[in-house]
Parts: sequence; structure tokens; C-alpha cells
Amino acid sequence: MSSSSATETNTTPLAPGRWTLDRAHSAVVFSVRHLGLSKVRGRFDTFDATLDVGEAGADVRVEATVEMGSVNTSDPGRDAHLRTTDFFDVEKHPTMHFVSTGLTDGGDGVSWELAGDLTINGITKPTVLDVEFHGTEKHREDLHAGFSATGEIRRSEFGIDFGILPLGGDKLALADKIPFELDLQFVEPAPAG
Repeated sequence: MSSSSATETNTTPLAPGRWTLDRAHSAVVFSVRHLGLSKVRGRFDTFDATLDVGEAGADVRVEATVEMGSVNTSDPGRDAHLRTTDFFDVEKHPTMHFVSTGLTDGGDGVSWELAGDLTINGITKPTVLDVEFHGTEKHREDLHAGFSATGEIRRSEFGIDFGILPLGGDKLALADKIPFELDLQFVEPAPAG
């Protein structure tokens, strides 16, 4: 995203360049309420992301891809069902993709709102993530930066409406609103030359 799409006060405390994902120290998790009673939690095991920081610090772009077939809810039968046309249709739509479109500074140096386009099941919708910066630390000679991000989608807006059946009151067999959380650790770009 360019600085023209961000607020004038947007700055990031990171060196310019492409920061790459440390997959071993990152996670993409979600939950869905079942029968209005409890949350079933899951994660995606295969994903990648890049964080491009511009020279001015206001020019920031985030792009991420998640392999939908890597869904893991600790129940192999349920995971197999999630991969079918009832839910993710991984044969036709193997990935979920996010590209940022704007960054709004929270004003405290550690929080931002990251707007972007999220594509699931071949449908693209605008999405906003609440992002928190956890600082930087050296690890094995490389500088790492940590972020967490939270958001929520309505799966029906992405054509995934299986199990959205009313049970009485405000309870559904499977909730439409899906909260998700990202824990992402990025590695500083190598110096040029």
C-alpha cells in the first residue's frame, strides 16, 4: 500500500525492505461456535506472508496466503469434511489470500488497523484486522519482529453457509461469525550488497 492510502502519522519502527515470515514461530487460528454451546478451535498448518516496509515507514504492504487443505481441528473426519464443497472446496479453491490496502496508526506506537482484501472460496471482501506490535528481538543473528492480529468474518459472505441453521433463540448449528487470530513473526531483510 502506498503512503497516499495511509494516514500521515503512519510509521512503523522497522527497517525498510521485505520482511519474511518465520513460520516456526507463527500461527493462524480460528474458532467457530457449535450448537451455540462451545467453541471448536482450529488452525491452518501451511501458510506464508510477507511484510514490505518502505523507506518512509508509512509505505507498508502485507500479503499472505493460507493453504486451505492444511486445516487442522484435531479431528480428522471433521477436517476432511471442511475440505469438501460444503465448506472450503479445496480442489477448486486451494488457498485463502489477503492483500493489504491501508494502514491506520493507533497513535500509541504499538497498534494499527490494517485494511485489506480477503479472498476465500473465490470471493473477495474487504476485511479489517486489529494489529498489535510486540517489538523486536535478535534471534540467531537475525532481527525478528512480532505482531498479533485479530479479526472476524461472516463465512456466509464467502459462500460457506453449510450448517447455518437456527436452533431457537439466537443459537445456530454452526456459527456464521468466525473470529480468527494471527501470531506472526517476521525476519528483517538481509543488508543490501
